[in-house]
Amino acid sequence: MDNARILVVDDDKQIAKAIDKLLSLEGYEVVQAYNGLEALDAIVTNNIQLILLDVMMPKLDGLSTTLKIRESKNIPIIILSAKSEDSDKILGLSMGADDYVTKPFNPQELLARVKSQLRRYMHLGDMGNIARSSQIVVGGLSLDTDAKQLTVDGELVKLTAKEFKILELLMINAGVVFSAENIYERVWNETAYSVENTVMVHIRRIREKIEINPKEPKYLKVVWGIGYKIEKY
Repeated sequence: MDNARILVVDDDKQIAKAIDKLLSLEGYEVVQAYNGLEALDAIVTNNIQLILLDVMMPKLDGLSTTLKIRESKNIPIIILSAKSEDSDKILGLSMGADDYVTKPFNPQELLARVKSQLRRYMHLGDMGNIARSSQIVVGGLSLDTDAKQLTVDGELVKLTAKEFKILELLMINAGVVFSAENIYERVWNETAYSVENTVMVHIRRIREKIEINPKEPKYLKVVWGIGYKIEKY
């Protein structure tokens, strides 16, 4: 994991510099950005393996940046925030972040979380699977993004185009909670307005096709008050 390239995004240049020094001493390459727009540019121009992302920033805040990144990238994101309330943590994770560290943070804890996320991404297959295969596998679910086919425990299951896109979004980001609005905007490519029922109907149909018992789902779960996710396996 040495020489992994990490993007540090914080509008406080002193904090960004301190994190840069901490990571550099561990052998990581560091790229710095000072707002969300700079972060998005840095991802395009650099091969980034992990992102440390502040929440409160000018031009584009950390949560909005996370949503933008998740439209095309599965790079691990660790949110850095001065807010420690559980609701803020849940919001960050539901937007697509992988972990959450509260400022002021313990440097050794931050390093441990960085190493954990890099290990998952680089050694346990997330990065390799995306590069090598069109197959997204979660438990007994196997989604072929090239052939546009789903198999459940080896059996071919027919999905509509919208169902396929919803399932693809959730399986690529297994474990991440998406609100109905997030799902609608990504799948329908339209601004979400009173879309809960529309998304719920599609979720119910997907469940009927992939779950042995749709009333006690194994894969497609509701996180009450927040949204939907595919369970990690």
